[in-house]
Amino acid sequence: MESKTKTARATGVGLWAIPMWSLLPALTVVAGNIPPLELLALTFTIGTVAGLGFLTINARARKDLGRIDKRALLLGTAGLFGFHFAYFLALQNAPPAEANLIDYLWPVLIVVFASALPSQANAGVLTFRHLFGAAIAFAGAALAITGGKSLSLGGNAFGYGMALLAAVIWSAYSVATRLFDHVPSAAVVFYSAFTAVLAWGAHAALEKSLWTIGASHTAAIIALGIGPLGVAFYVWDYGCKHGDLRILGISAYFAPLLSTAVLMAAGLSPFSMKLALAAILITGGALISTLAEGSKNLDPEAA
Repeated sequence: MESKTKTARATGVGLWAIPMWSLLPALTVVAGNIPPLELLALTFTIGTVAGLGFLTINARARKDLGRIDKRALLLGTAGLFGFHFAYFLALQNAPPAEANLIDYLWPVLIVVFASALPSQANAGVLTFRHLFGAAIAFAGAALAITGGKSLSLGGNAFGYGMALLAAVIWSAYSVATRLFDHVPSAAVVFYSAFTAVLAWGAHAALEKSLWTIGASHTAAIIALGIGPLGVAFYVWDYGCKHGDLRILGISAYFAPLLSTAVLMAAGLSPFSMKLALAAILITGGALISTLAEGSKNLDPEAA
């Protein structure tokens, strides 16, 4: 019972990343036309400074950092930088809606990859209902992202390839963190620091800097660094290490739904009744996956 309570609590902590990530599109729009790698470098620098501030005032967190190992640092840096670099390349080389939809295969991949974990690290048995729920939630995410419009997949092979790579990187990173559950989530500050260094290097090599930004742009960049590209990674890391990976994966489909709702509320996107249907599909998919706890295998008849 205590173990289940701890898992449920950790899952709840991880779920806080989703509403923060839902602010990412709106804040990115408000941040203006700043080059993507420069934006990545700035926001992760802010996230690193915020994390260092937390470590400065929390002696226990500093003590826990002694449990960090090189493999965890490599995984964290590769996950954060690799995902965002591939994702930005996808948005630059393919229509954003299509690229975003392909990238949102990552919650499904988390559900699938979780079943490959060693038994001592696995969250449980993957069932037919988990996959069925994931498929329904993905349909809802697709509707929220595309508005029901047809997608054209021709002529953008590189961009779509990068979107798929981003999905694989993030899902693999999220699941692999389970193998390092002894490493404290405070270690994310070092993942962020290394990601910031790599982002500054990539920006210097590939982009022209844009330094003239207004007050609203600055506020949005700071908010991005503290929230979607800051605290969100800490709670997600903790949730993936100690919570239910399948529930986190399916629930992640609320991010595109909420992000679309935020864009509408901010007047950055027109209202659509199709968002209501998307909400029903995503909620239904998440509910089906949550109720899958009683199933024991991938056999539909057993589910």
